[in-house]
Amino acid sequence: MAATTTIRLPPELQARLGVLARQTGRSAHSLIIEAVERHADHEEQMQNLVKEALAADADIEKTGEVYKAEEVHAWMQRLAAEDAPARPKPCRR
Repeated sequence: MAATTTIRLPPELQARLGVLARQTGRSAHSLIIEAVERHADHEEQMQNLVKEALAADADIEKTGEVYKAEEVHAWMQRLAAEDAPARPKPCRR
């Protein structure tokens, strides 16, 4: 069973939701649920991105391997044009 949460909306936002609900044939409740789900998804993705970036940074500190930006950009262009282009070679910083 779903939990109940009460939120207080500013009158302007409540009015906007009412207009959108009428225009879309949906309930304000469904619009709010969708917005909360999208925001939760976004926040989870951001947390995962930060976790991956910190892990990559730790890996760089451990191995000292990095890639030259111009080689990565060239590889990305080849990747868009080819099936499996050779990856750039890492270098030491």
